[in-house]
Amino acid sequence: MSGKDLKLGVVGLGARSKLAQNADQPDQGSSVVAICDPIPASQESGLANFPGAKAYGDHRDLLDLGLDGVFLTTPDHLHEDPAVDFLEAGIAVFVEKPLAITTEGCDRVLEAARRSGARLYVGHNMRHMPVVQIMREQILAGAIGEVKAIWCRHFVGHGGDFYFKDWHADRSKTTSLLLQKGAHDIDVMHWLAGGYTTRASAFGELAVYGGITDRTDRTGQRFSEFVDEANWPPLEQKGLAPVMDVEDLSMANLQLGNGVLMSYQQCHFTPDYWRNYTVIGTAGRLENFGDGPGGVVKVWNSRRSGYREDADVVIEIPNAEGGHAGADPRLVQEFLTFVRNGSATLTSPIAARAAVAAGHAATTSLRNGGNPVDVPELDPELVAYFERGQTS
Repeated sequence: MSGKDLKLGVVGLGARSKLAQNADQPDQGSSVVAICDPIPASQESGLANFPGAKAYGDHRDLLDLGLDGVFLTTPDHLHEDPAVDFLEAGIAVFVEKPLAITTEGCDRVLEAARRSGARLYVGHNMRHMPVVQIMREQILAGAIGEVKAIWCRHFVGHGGDFYFKDWHADRSKTTSLLLQKGAHDIDVMHWLAGGYTTRASAFGELAVYGGITDRTDRTGQRFSEFVDEANWPPLEQKGLAPVMDVEDLSMANLQLGNGVLMSYQQCHFTPDYWRNYTVIGTAGRLENFGDGPGGVVKVWNSRRSGYREDADVVIEIPNAEGGHAGADPRLVQEFLTFVRNGSATLTSPIAARAAVAAGHAATTSLRNGGNPVDVPELDPELVAYFERGQTS
C-alpha cells in the first residue's frame, strides 16, 4: 500500500467519530473518503468534519467502495455486525471499545477476522495514555516487585450528564456500564497484571438515578446537545433516558489466571471524574493521583509506619497534543501503521475480548445475587492466530 493514501471510512458519526480526523490527511498517507450514519443531521455534521468524504446511511453501502480500512465508532451494540461485515469484505477494521457487548459477540468478530484474514484492531486508547504507560514502565522495571493485587476506583462524575440520558442506560445496547465503561479499566488492569480474568463476582444497584421520573427521548441527539455539568446534586438531574435499566453503582471482584486478584468499583454520582489505580506487588505499591496532566504516579517501596504523602518515587503525568493526553492520535497512527504493515500493536483483540468477557461475567454475577461466574475460555486456535500478529 506504500505510495498512496489509505482509503478510509467512518461508520457512526457521534462524538467519538472525531477520533478519525487524526487519519484524514489527504496526500499524506490516509484520507477519509466515506462516512456513514442513519441520521441525516449526523451525516451533515460529519461532512463538515470530513470534507473530502461522501455520506451514506447504511454501512453496507461502504462494502464495495474499495476501502482499505474503516473506523467503527457506532453505539456499542452496533459494533459486532458491521465489524463482521467489513472483515468478511476484506476491509481492515478499527472497532471502538468495547469490541462487542457480549463474550459471544466478541468471539464471533474474532472468528470473522481469522476466517477472512482482514486485520482487526480495537481502540483501547488508554494503553497509550501517559498515566497508564508510566505505571506499566514502573512495574516492568521492578519498582514494586511482582504484581499481586490491583484495584481501580472509577469516579464517573458526569454519569448523570452523559450515561443516563441516552442509549448507554439501556442494557440491550450496553449489557451494563460495568462492561461499557469498565472495559477500559479492566483492560488496563489486565495489562498491568499480565493476565486475564477467569472468574468474577459482583454486586451493584441503580441506586440514585432510578428514582428520577423526569425522562426525555433523546433519539438522534449527541452528548453536546444534552450535557449540563452544572447539575448538582445528582438527584436534581432532569431529562434522563426513557429506558434506564443499568446500574449506577457497581463493585466487582476478579480472579486472574495467573493468581492476581483485582477489584473494580464504578460510581456514576460522584462530584469528581477520574480513575484511581492502586497496584500492590511483593516489594511495594504504586498509585495514581489524577489520571491526566497535572496528576502524578507515586511509588512506595520502602518500609514506613502510617501514611506518608512523600512517596519514594513521584512521576508527573505529562500532557501531549490530542485527545486523552495525546493517546487518541497515537492510537490512530498505530492503526494506520498496522493496516499498512501488519506491525505489532499495544492494543490486542484477545485482550479486548478478555476485558468484555470479564465485564460480561461480572454483570451476570451482579444480576444473580453475586454468585461467582467463570469466564468462558477462548478457542486456543484463535488465541494463537492473534498472538502471531493475525497471520496464518
